[in-house]
Amino acid sequence: MTTRSAVVLGATGQVGRAAVRALAADGWEVRAVSRGGGDEDWPGEVRAVRADREDDAALAAVLGDGCDVLVDMVAYGPGHARQLKSLADRIGSAVVISSGAVYEDDQGRSFDTQDEPDGFPAYPVPIPERQPTVAPGEASYGTRKVALERDLLAAGAELPTTLLRAGAIHGPYCRGPRELYFVKRALDRRPVRILAYNGQSRFHPVHVGNLAELIRLAAAKPGSRVLNAGDPDVPTVREISAGVDAALSVTSETVLVDGPAPAGTVGLTPWGLDRPIVYDMTAAERELGYRAVTSYAAALPATVEWLARQLDGRHWREIFSGLVKYEDDWFDYGAEDSWLKATR
Repeated sequence: MTTRSAVVLGATGQVGRAAVRALAADGWEVRAVSRGGGDEDWPGEVRAVRADREDDAALAAVLGDGCDVLVDMVAYGPGHARQLKSLADRIGSAVVISSGAVYEDDQGRSFDTQDEPDGFPAYPVPIPERQPTVAPGEASYGTRKVALERDLLAAGAELPTTLLRAGAIHGPYCRGPRELYFVKRALDRRPVRILAYNGQSRFHPVHVGNLAELIRLAAAKPGSRVLNAGDPDVPTVREISAGVDAALSVTSETVLVDGPAPAGTVGLTPWGLDRPIVYDMTAAERELGYRAVTSYAAALPATVEWLARQLDGRHWREIFSGLVKYEDDWFDYGAEDSWLKATR
């Protein structure tokens, strides 16, 4: 039987590590491309290649005579779409990570408008892939992803591409882990969790293992399509808080706020929306035969354990520099204590 070949771009990122493992386990010959090195957990037959995907010549050299599938974790706009299409004669098919941030509601509201008055989107539950998206462009992360999607889908049979609209990605190696919000509080022995919107906020997560499974299935069944990528369960923020405490054997009090943040950012969380965001997974199940390999609840203890190890003896800003801008929002314990004192 002819060995299938795969090239994975962004291979040492959070999703890339899992995708390389999943493809190698499925019998693919994998070239794992990144600006860094490899991963000690990859099988020995995986070929780690150092290259910058922004360098067209370097990417062409990595592809060589071509591959059966190219998996791209780090494509962010029309420039990357043009790059991939220029190499279409060497790529059998592609699987590219997009985002659920592309959707807008029936009033034109999206992630881009949520900080405006009455700007929170009111999406259907669940959100199907046919839901309208923001306009393509360079204005935001979501608009760039839409531009990427449309350009790649327009390639059609020239470059069959599966675009996976990922939810809130979680699991080890995350550079911006939302779970840090509760893990750090538990490790700091904060006695209380203040949750806006009665702790009922839901923002559809996707574990790296489930995303890797979708990548594996799409690689084996090429096509031009857009599919949502999510876990089988969509926990509330209160359930996530309780799950983190349980994983670290911590007991805390939960204070629920009926409505938005009562004072500044007190009570807000990384999942803190007043309306649920839940993605419809039936298309992935129908077209790829997707079955999740884990759930959020089942995967959470391992994520918490990994985060706790990273924080051991180190300041969180050293590890998760991409979250520094959220310091005041996430860990303003003084504001929390002041609000609690005034309330009680």
